[in-house]
Amino acid sequence: MDRALPPPRIRRPRLRIALMAGALLSLVSSTLVAVTSQPASAVVKVAEFLADCPFSHRLPDDPIIFPGLPGASHMHSFFGSTSTNANSTVQSLTNANSNCNPAVDKSAYWVPTLYKDNVPVEPVITSFYYLGEGVRPDVTARIQPFPFGLRIVAGNAKATAPDATTISRWSCLHAGEVPPGKDFVNCPPGKMLESYLDFPQCWNGRDLDSADHKSHMAYPVNGDCPASHPVPVPKLRQVLRYPVDGDPSHFRLASGAGFTMHGDFFNAWPVAELARRVNDCIRPIIKCGPDGRPS
Repeated sequence: MDRALPPPRIRRPRLRIALMAGALLSLVSSTLVAVTSQPASAVVKVAEFLADCPFSHRLPDDPIIFPGLPGASHMHSFFGSTSTNANSTVQSLTNANSNCNPAVDKSAYWVPTLYKDNVPVEPVITSFYYLGEGVRPDVTARIQPFPFGLRIVAGNAKATAPDATTISRWSCLHAGEVPPGKDFVNCPPGKMLESYLDFPQCWNGRDLDSADHKSHMAYPVNGDCPASHPVPVPKLRQVLRYPVDGDPSHFRLASGAGFTMHGDFFNAWPVAELARRVNDCIRPIIKCGPDGRPS
């Protein structure tokens, strides 16, 4: 007698596992798509990169105004290159150490020393922003890197009063109720005094310096560089924050009153590093950190 065949087995657990695995794979895939697409949407549309360069040293030297003449200047506070002195050249800066973040920035930055009751005070937050603002978007798109060895002076160390040409700006950190001024301002207790200074961002395309250390550079007019200075370069913004507050009559700069604030910049960025930051951050209008990558 023939035996009856057993009924076919229904393997439902395996089917259920397969369905669960498929759903999990779909979820993982959609999550990966969301994660990989996030950086593009997180990019901040600001044409910027920066260098944070702490205080290095003080000297009565100025390698732009008084090259080769140590002690000829009022006292300056130096940032970035740790070697800057009256005899500095772009070659000496390139071969020296820098305290900047990023360390590849071998440039020298300096300002007149600030005094409170005749005691020198150095800023505790020192940032140098490289910006594409201040010009039309089509001008930002053709900004060029600073030429290697470019020297720029911004501000007027010999000013006798604030006027329409004064570019220094003083304010108080986290104290918006205090209006900014061209001279020192009175900051509430515990609020740091801060200095902002914008350098000119149009170059004549020829000279790394000029007799008055200013004529080879210009500020933009109506959102574009003037015909005399046709090459747009990044706007260098110097931001210094000093741990002082209160009555501004106690403050002075080595050059005089607050409206004599000025800044000097001696470019020693490696050519390729500066060009990469201009190409990746400034021209496409992307906010980058000290490493020159989107922040």
